[in-house]
Amino acid sequence: MSTISRRSLLAMAAAAIPASAAKKKIPVGLEMYSVRGEMQKDLMGAIKAVAKAGYEGMEFYSPYMQWTPEKAKEVRKLMDDLNVKCFSTHNGVNSFSGDGMKKAIELNTILGSKFVIMASAGRVNGLDGWKGIADLLNKGAEGMKPAGIGTGFHNHQLEFKPIDGTRPMEILAKNTDKSVTLQLDVGTCIEVGLDPIVWIKQNPGRIRSMHCKDWSPEKDKGYKVLFGEGVAKWKEIFKTAEKVGGVQYYLVEQEGSRFPEYETAEKCLVNFRKIYKG
Repeated sequence: MSTISRRSLLAMAAAAIPASAAKKKIPVGLEMYSVRGEMQKDLMGAIKAVAKAGYEGMEFYSPYMQWTPEKAKEVRKLMDDLNVKCFSTHNGVNSFSGDGMKKAIELNTILGSKFVIMASAGRVNGLDGWKGIADLLNKGAEGMKPAGIGTGFHNHQLEFKPIDGTRPMEILAKNTDKSVTLQLDVGTCIEVGLDPIVWIKQNPGRIRSMHCKDWSPEKDKGYKVLFGEGVAKWKEIFKTAEKVGGVQYYLVEQEGSRFPEYETAEKCLVNFRKIYKG
């Protein structure tokens, strides 16, 4: 009986290992625009504060392109010391061609970033203009691939507003290579009346990163609500992003709140963990 019991227990333990390992832990970082005021005053101090709050990584926004390689190396050393990563960077169109792309590759390689995300396409004229942006993203993807860096596009409200019956994001999704990430900004998607869950399902495997920004329709609230205080259905969004979207990392983003920047970032992470685990 004792032998059978031991064997049974071992078999049960072995069977339990694949089940527990099946759900891959998705890291959560901070879009550094959330602490832009503090970051402008003290870049290294901001990185330390974000790591101390418990974030596993971060995404630097466009001013990083003004850094020298030496500055990027300083930032990378600090991140390594703090055991945090640069998941990706936010960029303008200049990072996707010519000398701008060369510099983006150089800096992102130093930082350890795996994705160069276009956060703004600038002024775009009509649907043909958006097809041009799709071409630029494809060329950027081709040019950055040898460096092991992927490209992507981050939506705001504009890209989900129809032009002649077609949304620019639909143009980008249809006309870019599947390797191009469609970085989903949840809050702006909801504000314009779209269901982020439906969008994820329409683009399987391409939502490799997601900005976890909440939104409320209540007067004077909008994006000032903390993560989890708005109308986003986060549990279902997370489930869909991981099961269908192919999400590799989450990024908390806050455009402003009733609290100072660091306190806002800390409170958002606490709320994120409660909802993600719940």
